[in-house]
Amino acid sequence: MQLHNESPAGFDPGDRRFGRVNWLGLATLARREILRFANVWTQTLLAPLVTAGLFMVIFTIAVGSRRGDVMGLPFAHFIAPGILMMTVIQNAFANTSSSLVISKVQGNIVDTLMPPLSATELLLGYLAGGVARGLFVAVAISTAMALVMGIVPAHPVAMLGFVILGAAFLSALGVIAGIFANKFDQMAAITNFIVTPLAFLSGTFYSVEALPPVLKTITHVNPVFYLIDGARWGMVGVSDSPPLLGFAVALAATLAVCLLAWSMFRRGYRLKA
Repeated sequence: MQLHNESPAGFDPGDRRFGRVNWLGLATLARREILRFANVWTQTLLAPLVTAGLFMVIFTIAVGSRRGDVMGLPFAHFIAPGILMMTVIQNAFANTSSSLVISKVQGNIVDTLMPPLSATELLLGYLAGGVARGLFVAVAISTAMALVMGIVPAHPVAMLGFVILGAAFLSALGVIAGIFANKFDQMAAITNFIVTPLAFLSGTFYSVEALPPVLKTITHVNPVFYLIDGARWGMVGVSDSPPLLGFAVALAATLAVCLLAWSMFRRGYRLKA
């Protein structure tokens, strides 16, 4: 019987003894990524809830009393969905990027690449951890908002869809960043100069209709804007852009970054010595 000996991150899984999909390997990788953040839940789940609460308190006290209604909503209700989505995507990005960078720095990335997992299975395993963390954060924050502010999702299915899409988009972006970065300072630079501006300059704390034409155009190029705008529509029923357009743009951006991440796994880019 002829054995296939291609590289773990790039071989064609068409003729493996366990079938075209290594379900056990995929489930094991996904479980590992989920347990990574679940075992330190005070840092990965409780801390984002506290941070989101601080954002709400600070902006409500500092701006809310003078800001008035925004798009027909109290200022606190307007920014709440944006803060929720911003926290979700930041945590989804952190989960996948930190996992890869830590493995590379510690030299145990080979433990992930050696098993018979295809590029697709590696990508899905990492995405599972990022999306799961994003969903846990979203549930925690939305529950707190319902109890404290009385905000109940106006369109819960749409809200869930945008949260999953946002977590998947930033998880895939985190995979790309984690593969590219070889050191923690490189990862910090990507977070500070790319991810944070994308999150903050996306209509979280303001309506894009209030922006000058140039900034408004730039904002509409940012996929995170559509994620936050879609979350706002799902949570409180108002949005700056049509929700279907936002979902289509966010889906296209997610597929694009997933394809790039898959290609990097497939080629073993910056993963193989």
